[in-house]
Amino acid sequence: MTSEQILAEIREANLTYLMLAQSLIRADKAQALFRLGLPEESADLIEALSPAQIMKIASGSMLLCRFRADDDMVWSLLTQHNLSGRTVNDATTRLHAGIVMAGRYAETIQP
Repeated sequence: MTSEQILAEIREANLTYLMLAQSLIRADKAQALFRLGLPEESADLIEALSPAQIMKIASGSMLLCRFRADDDMVWSLLTQHNLSGRTVNDATTRLHAGIVMAGRYAETIQP
């Protein structure tokens, strides 16, 4: 991939993320805060953006979203389905990863 292709992909990801975020926030703000891992102030700003503002912000070269699964334990839960012969229920591991990430989210919003 060339630098221009990478920048185009970042812009597309930014636009998709902002549109999804705004839609989630407008549909159910509490759930959106949890799913997106955003503070309420950021959600309020995203909710109020006009389409022109979304396009302008999305056109930057910095990726706006980030991975929330930012530690080895969560990635291990999400990627390892069978550990040394042990059968692991896929739904259970996803649930466990979600619980860990929810705990991390709760830690970040505590005053």
